[in-house]
Amino acid sequence: MIIINKDIKDIQSSNNYIALGSFDGLHIGHLSLIHKVVEIAKKNNGKSMVFTFKNHPKTLIDKGSIPKLLMNNDRKVEILKSHKVDIVCFQEFNLEFMKMTPKEFVEFLVFKYNVKGFVVGFNYKFGYKNLGNVNFLKSLQSEYGYELYVMEPCTYKDEVISSTRIRKALEAGDVLDASKMLSLPYTLSGEVIHGRQIGRTIGFPTANLKYEENFILPKAGVYYTNIMVNNNMYKGITSIGNNPTVDGKAITVETYILDFDRKIYGEKVSLSFIKKIRDMEKFNGVDELKSQLERDKFFAQNENYMSSIRI
Repeated sequence: MIIINKDIKDIQSSNNYIALGSFDGLHIGHLSLIHKVVEIAKKNNGKSMVFTFKNHPKTLIDKGSIPKLLMNNDRKVEILKSHKVDIVCFQEFNLEFMKMTPKEFVEFLVFKYNVKGFVVGFNYKFGYKNLGNVNFLKSLQSEYGYELYVMEPCTYKDEVISSTRIRKALEAGDVLDASKMLSLPYTLSGEVIHGRQIGRTIGFPTANLKYEENFILPKAGVYYTNIMVNNNMYKGITSIGNNPTVDGKAITVETYILDFDRKIYGEKVSLSFIKKIRDMEKFNGVDELKSQLERDKFFAQNENYMSSIRI
């Protein structure tokens, strides 16, 4: 796979077919575009390409309303590579791009990247003030000689899948629904740091995750998770919240890892949310908390590992 972070690589030697979109979550709807662009590129002996922005456009337009991340660009590259995409371009969204008219944007792609075909979603908008749309792309086909494929919306539970809907599901604690719309479990990555170590005193030592704060957190509660440590997957019980039973203040993400007894402070782990176990509760002391944790552990022991999820 070729990854373009700046306009420095010449890929005009191939006929390129390009999928356009924000691709902020690479959910089922986004993946329908990815599958289509890979299909038509192979059919035409060309290269499949995904073009998106390195930074969210709102970082320039409205910093106060930047949505929380569902995944970072490194994670997107992993997923796109697994789906056999040939070229990924992460374009910096800057003032120059913000002011680009829809026609200038099309010309930029056609001539800069030798684009022979576009794949877009049914509601795709682009160019200055989002003035370009699917009908505008259709109107330029004869002038620039490209193919155009418009993908229909993908639905889950009779509603259109979108990144906004996935964020709302996570905020409500519906991690299973979010994962089904993403096709993969929602995942947070970060370094394991020292916490208050209260869990250790009751037989449930936890790994405290230092997560990136620009990522969305599922609703406070206890979740069955899969945690990747040194390329090995383990089952986990993850608590998101302020630990009310022991008078915690700050919001933490702490995971008790089943069948694991090694200290991993300073190591990077990935935490995938599979299913919600229960809401956050305040118990009448640590003995009652420990009894509940035993029940949570039993729940996790009887769940399967999850690497992908089908609707």
